[in-house]
Amino acid sequence: MSLKTNLYVDTAILAGFLVAYEPRLTGASIHEWLSLALASALIVHLLLHWEWVVQVTLRFFRQLFHASRLNYILNLALLIDFVMIFLSGLMISRSILPTFGVQLANNPAWRFLHSSSADFSILLIGLHLALHWKWILSALKRYIFIPRQSRPIPQPAAYQPVLVRVPQDKK
Repeated sequence: MSLKTNLYVDTAILAGFLVAYEPRLTGASIHEWLSLALASALIVHLLLHWEWVVQVTLRFFRQLFHASRLNYILNLALLIDFVMIFLSGLMISRSILPTFGVQLANNPAWRFLHSSSADFSILLIGLHLALHWKWILSALKRYIFIPRQSRPIPQPAAYQPVLVRVPQDKK
């Protein structure tokens, strides 16, 4: 996976989360459907990083950099928190489940779990961003702040200017 693809997927997930976090911006129905799309994007994100997940899981208790272990634990906490957000969100759904003919009783415990886990995710996302700050700045610099047009155009290694001598007419 390319750095550029990763940057775009991560940016879309963050933007989607920030919009979905406040349902008063979009209304409840759009909030629910956007959250469902966000869950799909998070699954794509996880699949794009699956090799890292497997490698770090296999080496978790062996020699592993401290930052990788912290990153793994933080990502696991984010995964658990997002599963709680999405599951509790489905349990209080007023748009998605009724579309499929499912009506659940109103349970304040699900609503509390949903809002509490969403609030907790803000802290986890902040820590996640802080842990990856150097990567974020590097990717933004490469693809956003310094557009391709302003970068020098690389010349092929074998490029040699050809000098042509043009004969002059004698008078």
